[in-house]
This record gives sequence, C-alpha cells and structure tokens, in this order.
Amino acid sequence: MTVAGGDVRAVYAKIARWLDSTPVEQLAARRAQAELLFRRIGITFAVYGEKDAGERLIPFDIIPRVMTRLEWTRLEAGLLQRVKALNAFLRDIYGGQEILRAGKIPRDIVLENPEFRPQMVGRPVPYDIYVHIAGIDVVRTGEEDFYVLEDNVRTPSGVSYMLENREVMVRLMPDLFAEHRVAPVENYPDVLLAALRSVAPESAGGQPTVALLTPGRFNSAYYEHSFLADKLGVELVEGRDLFVEADALYMRTTQGPKRIDVLYRRIDDNFLDPEAFNPESVLGVPGLMRAYHAGNVTLANAVGTGVADDKAIYTYMPEIVEFYLGEKALLKNVPTWRCREPDALRHVLEHLPELVVKEVNGSGGYGMLVGPRATKAQVEAFAAKLARTPQNFIAQPTLALSTTPTFFDTGVAPRHVDLRPFVLTGTNGVKVVPGGLTRVAMIENSLVVNSSQGGGTKDTWVIDDAPFDPSRSFLSQSQSQSNGSQSQSQSQGQA
Repeated sequence: MTVAGGDVRAVYAKIARWLDSTPVEQLAARRAQAELLFRRIGITFAVYGEKDAGERLIPFDIIPRVMTRLEWTRLEAGLLQRVKALNAFLRDIYGGQEILRAGKIPRDIVLENPEFRPQMVGRPVPYDIYVHIAGIDVVRTGEEDFYVLEDNVRTPSGVSYMLENREVMVRLMPDLFAEHRVAPVENYPDVLLAALRSVAPESAGGQPTVALLTPGRFNSAYYEHSFLADKLGVELVEGRDLFVEADALYMRTTQGPKRIDVLYRRIDDNFLDPEAFNPESVLGVPGLMRAYHAGNVTLANAVGTGVADDKAIYTYMPEIVEFYLGEKALLKNVPTWRCREPDALRHVLEHLPELVVKEVNGSGGYGMLVGPRATKAQVEAFAAKLARTPQNFIAQPTLALSTTPTFFDTGVAPRHVDLRPFVLTGTNGVKVVPGGLTRVAMIENSLVVNSSQGGGTKDTWVIDDAPFDPSRSFLSQSQSQSNGSQSQSQSQGQA
C-alpha cells in the first residue's frame, strides 16, 4: 500500500482514508458479516490427513488488494505469453519433441517425469490446445517487479473464491466500491463456458454439451466443483454417471443417455480411466481414453498437462518461451537452483537456512522448507533428505514479497500475499479476467499463503486509471454482467 518512504501509493489513497476513518469495531463487524455470508453460502474446503479434517472456511480479509489498470496490463501481457508457451511446450513434448532434440531441456526431467503420459505421445488433442484453464501464481517484490512463483495447469483451483470474494465485497462495501472503478470478474463463467464450447469436437454441432467431472463430495474442492457447474449451467457428474459406448462418452439421465462433448475434469490423470491408468480407480470412466483418442470428446485440461506443473520444468520457462515464441519472457522466474546439478546442490546445502526448498512435484505448501523460519533440527533433517534425492528438489531465495494491509482483532497489519490470475484458452483466443485470487499469509512474517497451511484470501481490485466518472463505473457493469450471467446460467440449467 505504501512506497519505500512510507507514502501511500495513489491507487490506495481512498482505501487508506477509509481505513483511517473506520473504527476497528466497525471493521470487525464487517468481517463477522462476511464470515456469516460464507457460512450461509457453504463455501468450504477440507484438508486431508488432519485430525480435524472437517469442512472449514478459508479466512477472508475485508481489505481489498488493489492494482492499477497499467500494472494489470503489463502483468496480463506476461500471462498470455506464458500460457501460449506452455501450450506450445506440451504440444511439442507429446509430438516431435524438438525442444529435447535441441538440448534446451534435459530429456529425463520430461520423459521420466511421473506426470508425463506416454499414452499421449503422437496423439493430437482437439485444436492443439492442452491448457484450457491455467492458474499462474505471481508474487510482487517491488514497484515494477513481478515474478512467477509456479504454474498450475493440471487442475487449477480457487476461482470460486475469486468470484465469491467479489460478491461478498459488493454486498458489504458498496460505499467503498462507489468510490472506485473496479474491473469486473463476474463474467468469468461466461468466458470459461465460451472457451470450453469452442473446443468441442466438430461432431458436436452448434450446441455442444459440457459437463464437469468431480471425484465427489468428499473431495476437498467439491464446493468449487458444484459452484462452477451451477454458474456455468452444466451438469455436475461423477464417474458413475458416465459411460462409453462406440467410443463416445454419454451421461445417464432420466430421459436416457445424453452425449457429452466437452468434459471439464477436476480429477487427476491417474484416476480418469481404469482401462488406461490406475485399474483400481472408481472415480473415472472405463474407456474414456478411447473416446478421447477417437476425437469424440474434449477433455479440459488435456491429459498429460501435469508435466508442466513440475517445478523442475518451471526453471526452464525462460528458455521455453524463447524457444517456441522467439521472445524474451515478459514475466521473470524466481531465481532457482536445480538441486539435481552438483554445483547447485553444494550451494543449497551450504546456504540452507537462507533458502526456500520445494519438492518438484509438491503442491499446497507441503514438502517444503522455509529456511529462515526453520529450526536447526528441521534444517539438518532436510539436508539429509536433499542429499539422498537431490533430483526431487529445487531451491529459491526468500524474496521480499510485497505486503498488503490485513485486518485482525488487534487492528490492521501487513501480511505477505501472492496472486493467482486465471487464464482461459479456446479457439476464440487466450483471455484473462482482470484480477484473480489474492492469497494472504495470515500468520505474521509467514511466506506460506496456501489455504491448507492456514492462508486466507482477499478480493483483488484492478482499478481504472482514468478520472472517475460514476456513469462509467465498473461496478455498474459488473452488476449488470453478473445478473446477465446468472440469468443465462439459470436458463441453461433449466434447459
């Protein structure tokens, strides 16, 4: 919210005045209202393997994270470039593997990656699009400096919180919204549905049928699955609701079988089809890969995209962007040591208390060491693990992540944040809804923002830089788009 000298940045000026003029008791009341709304909505998640692994709320902070339109435009350009490069990379490694032949990436970190699917080699996907939905985690370290922390292109989650955060803020802070021109996010379901329909097989005709595949109500992200299906106006299905016949995918309905043209799957590859992957899976659909290879159904995201989530692959993203697009990467990677390389491993072991070390296949903040926050015993134990399997880890410096004001019972305090914008790709182009999910580390000095590790969320505002004109307010546009989207979803659901 402030620059180095302590002055408030212009984009936060009205937020700062609002915080100064609002009593702590009133902020606390707004936060309690927000929590009540989330409980009524039922927006929860679960953490597997914990003693109290029941449904819980993700902490929500009522102070928005704000960016200017100019800042967003620069960030957006980098996001579009990165997702285009990721699609080109996946198309290549399951095709001609030119990047491996050119020696730009070691063959083993691709071909021996647990998320690499040999079943997809030489098997084109509809319209050559592998990543239909991407969540790119970005951190800010200064006025002009944005870094990509990691790429999420397998089954990225969190968009429901982005949408619900905005809805709650509109209801609780209409006075604050009235003073800003906030870019809308409520049209995300419409943009997503258009992207999914655009990649349907040609045999689908003019009105392709889309369904969302969930592992079921015991999955930690089940709320999001049901929320998105409702917003999109499509059926929420489990594997047992589907079957394959004559290499086509069908859904069981009370009116008989109905063909599915596009399946937005929220299930990992290994569980999609017991015939092709894990034979013990009861979550997927036997024969789904046959229908997929026959070109009779589109899976979003494509099978095999998980290899691009790997943190070892991440370290080569600048080379990947330049190899496929002939351009320098607009968004920087966090400087990274690949522990599989002897010199890098030596450096990491010597500086372990200063670094963040992550598993290349890890997620959710698990399996990592934050050196500056770790005990001596934790550092020593992690050093032994590194020495045994160095190829499984990367290391990064602890960046001076930006902070935003966050409300607590004791008042407002700074907390570290990251941002997950969502990038959608279809035959109708690559698009980003302005904003995204801001995740906040609720613990003082913590750099871990993952909800499974106690992190919370904020609404993300992209503010138009032009002089304010109430007749052009993004809020009125957001509300009209939201109403239109809701009506469309309801009519589609009834149909």
